Amino acid sequence: MTSRDVVDRPAPVADRRRSKRHGRQRTWPAFWVFVGPFLAGLILFTFVPIVWSAVLSFFDAHNTVTPTTFVGLANYVDMLTNSDFLASLGTFSVFAVFIVPTTVAISLGLALLVHRLRFARAFFRSVFFLPAACSYVVAALIWKLSIFNGVRFGLANTLLGLFGIDQVPWLSSASPPWYWVALVTLRLWLQVGFYMVLFLAGLQRIPGELYEAAYVDGARPGWQVFRYITLPQLRATTVAVVLLNLIAAYQAFDEFYNLMSSARGYPPFARPPLVYLYFTALGQGQDFGHGSAGAVILALLIGIVTVLQARLFGFGRRD
Repeated sequence: MTSRDVVDRPAPVADRRRSKRHGRQRTWPAFWVFVGPFLAGLILFTFVPIVWSAVLSFFDAHNTVTPTTFVGLANYVDMLTNSDFLASLGTFSVFAVFIVPTTVAISLGLALLVHRLRFARAFFRSVFFLPAACSYVVAALIWKLSIFNGVRFGLANTLLGLFGIDQVPWLSSASPPWYWVALVTLRLWLQVGFYMVLFLAGLQRIPGELYEAAYVDGARPGWQVFRYITLPQLRATTVAVVLLNLIAAYQAFDEFYNLMSSARGYPPFARPPLVYLYFTALGQGQDFGHGSAGAVILALLIGIVTVLQARLFGFGRRD
C-alpha cells in the first residue's frame, strides 16, 4: 500500500460524525448571539402577554393584572351578550365590506397598469408602494387636520366649495356617516401599494406561453384574455390578498382612534372591536377580565374566518 492510497482513503464514519458535531458546536454561540435577543423579546413581549391575557379572561380583574376571583366563562357570556361589543363587530363588518373589495380591485388594476409599462416601471412601482411605509398615526393626523377636518379651510371642503357645495362635517356626523369616506380613503392610500406589489409578483409568474397560445387560438386582447388567462392564474394571490385584508380589517385601530377621537373623547359611533376593547380594558374602569375575554373572542373569530375562507377558496391547494 502506497502513501497515496492512505491519503485517498475516505475518512472513517466516526471521524466524519465527530467533525460535523464539532462544526455545529462552533456555530451554536454565533446562532444564539443573533437569534437570542429576538427570541427573548418575542417570548417576553408577545407570547407571555398572550398567555396571560387568556388567563385574565377567566377572572374578575378590575384595576389589577393579578386577580384572585375566578369567574369561569362569565366574562365571555357578558361580552357575547354586550350590545356595544356586538355593535363594534358590526362596525368592522361595514368597514370590511367597503375596504376589502375596493382594495382588491384598485391594487389589481394598478398592478396590471404597472406591469404593462415599457419604461419607468420601477419608478411607478416605488411611487405607489411608498405610502405603505408611512405610519398610520401620521397619515391619520394628515387626513384629520388637513383634508377632512370639517372646516372651510380643509382640502375636501375647499374642493366642494368650488362647486358651490356646503361644508361637510366629515368626522363629527353620524347621520349621514361621512366619516366612512375619511376612514376608507385613508386605509386605501396606506395599503393599496403593498397589495399591488403582491399582484405584480403574481403577474410576473404567469408564463408568457399561455398568452401566446391564447392569441393563436383566437382570443382577443383585453377582457377575454384577462378573464380566462390572467385572473385564474392569480387565484392564489387574490385569496392571499383577501385573507390579509380581512385580518387587517379586524385589527383596525390606529386610523379609527386617531381620526375619530377628539378633546371630548371618542364618539359613541364608529367603534371597531379593538377600539372598544381598548376603552374597556384601559378606560376608567380598567376591566382587564372583560377586555381579555373580548380579545380572545376576536382572535378566535379571526382564526375561524381565515380557515373557512381558505377552505372555501382552496388556498394552498394544487391547481
